[in-house]
Amino acid sequence: MSKTETETREFHAEVRQLLDIVIHSLYKDREIFIRELISNASDALEKLRLTQLTENDVFEPDLSLEINITTDETARTITISDYGIGMTREELVENLGTIAHSGTKAFLEKIKDGGKPDVIGQFGVGFYSAYMAADRVEVFTHSWREDAEHLRWESDGASGYTIDQVEGQRRGARLVVHLKEEHAEFAKTTRVRGIIERYSNFVGFPVNLNGERVNTVDAIWLKSKNEVTEEQYKEFYQFAAHAMDDPRYTMHFAADAPLAINALLFVPGENAERFGLGPQPSGVGLYCRKVMIDPHPEGLLPEWLRFLRGVIDSEDLPLNIARESMQDSALVRKLNEVLTRRFLKFLDKQAKDDIEGYKEFYQRFSRFLKEGIVASPEHQELLAGLLRFNSSMTEGEDVTSLPDYVDRMKDGQEEIYFLVGASREAIEKGAFFEGFKARGLEVAFFTEGVDEYVLEGLREFKGKKLVAANRAGIELEELPEEGESLSEQETEDLVSWLNSALDGRVSRVDAGRRLVNHPMVALLPEEAPNAQMRAMMAAMGQDVPETKAKLEINPRHSLIKRLASIQDSQRELADKVAKQLTDHALLAAGLEISASDVSEGMTELLEKLLEDRE
Repeated sequence: MSKTETETREFHAEVRQLLDIVIHSLYKDREIFIRELISNASDALEKLRLTQLTENDVFEPDLSLEINITTDETARTITISDYGIGMTREELVENLGTIAHSGTKAFLEKIKDGGKPDVIGQFGVGFYSAYMAADRVEVFTHSWREDAEHLRWESDGASGYTIDQVEGQRRGARLVVHLKEEHAEFAKTTRVRGIIERYSNFVGFPVNLNGERVNTVDAIWLKSKNEVTEEQYKEFYQFAAHAMDDPRYTMHFAADAPLAINALLFVPGENAERFGLGPQPSGVGLYCRKVMIDPHPEGLLPEWLRFLRGVIDSEDLPLNIARESMQDSALVRKLNEVLTRRFLKFLDKQAKDDIEGYKEFYQRFSRFLKEGIVASPEHQELLAGLLRFNSSMTEGEDVTSLPDYVDRMKDGQEEIYFLVGASREAIEKGAFFEGFKARGLEVAFFTEGVDEYVLEGLREFKGKKLVAANRAGIELEELPEEGESLSEQETEDLVSWLNSALDGRVSRVDAGRRLVNHPMVALLPEEAPNAQMRAMMAAMGQDVPETKAKLEINPRHSLIKRLASIQDSQRELADKVAKQLTDHALLAAGLEISASDVSEGMTELLEKLLEDRE
């Protein structure tokens, strides 16, 4: 056969099968074919660049290493050209008509076995994606070899293809995609520009659309940190995040093990969710060798890191174009774990290196860290170490951390004590704190409603149990008694009477060691749900278990001593005083008490007191 004659060939059976899969099920978004063809062109340019390092006899050596795309709405075509490695006749057959080099056979075997093969950048599979939108594709090519043929490959993607000679071809490949009528949108300049900017903006070679370069931003995440300036980081952040502010933190790293990762992550200057905008979508794009796979990949990072912006690029991911297939990948789960731990350790370093800067970050983004403690038990220890709070050992607005708390713990102390309240001042004035203060035991102060739920879920840190200081069952050491106390018998009689008088309202009444300046305190059972948990259960329509607190009285308090003295002689007044003290103690413990009942009880008590004075 003369080389000038048209050569007609059949597709191998596996290729026909692959075409059917690609067109009807593998690719979910038809626009993906432009990304794939650009990726193939980039690969061809990279191969040519490497070839030029060792070969002197290259056809048209001065051609620029670039990708040129032209659109023609009238002809309904999109043309993608590169001055890359090109193909010989044999390579056209091998790459586009058989299974030898395209990887098609292995691809089909993995599909058959339920696997998720890596098809990004494989010329064969990526090329076939064009047939989702095309009724015919032409490939004009000339190999890098000087004496190679000028060739044209053509197929309608059905049973076979033709190869013939067409003189005047440049080095590389020019693909002319003849679009189906229903997919004419891909011949529109604006549509193609949007696809390039979304998926191929960081391809390592210039991508020109109708004579104008589109990819003007460098893939700086692939550079070493000492090659990138702060201004470049800022510009990239504003480009990638569509932001106007400066990044608060920039984390740029590369790793080879356990996975090959290049990542550039930014913490924005402000948390948009603080202004009532609702949960924001993930802002970290997933790339594979500079080609965007998904702008909002689910499962790549945990939901509570949704405030991050930037890029993650990994060559190890077994991705295909059906994005949902990557969500079940063990490698993606591993990538999630590696990136999350790396970022949390980065935050920990920032917290130590710039205390004030981290304090500003924490004020804006702490809610995400607390969300992570609840949602990701595997990261609780790292996240808990990032919490910041006031404590009885800090002054004013100064904050501390759980690691610092543990370092200050008394010898033999096995529990980290905390209290949740409206403010530091309110906690310090409350009955729950004074017993710990008197013994020099540090108490961590938390002042957000979600804190109680988060800390109950955390349970321990560095082997030390976290215990709410308003819980029953905490053993405190004896203190020298200050002030005159009820006698042992008087205390026993009062406790006995209160247990009888308050039967059904509380679990029991005891004389305790918690109190210094308050007459009575209500302590929640150790395993009872806290106030916030009970509210959540009620909101979800669940049955809320009845919670009865334990009361502790302070035998040294003047009010308790006075109550003991009138329990027999003025029983009606004593009943009203006991009821009012109990109501206030239960309110302070966050238990549901009717405000109207408390108000009514106070009125009755005052009336009784004034009546007795007449």
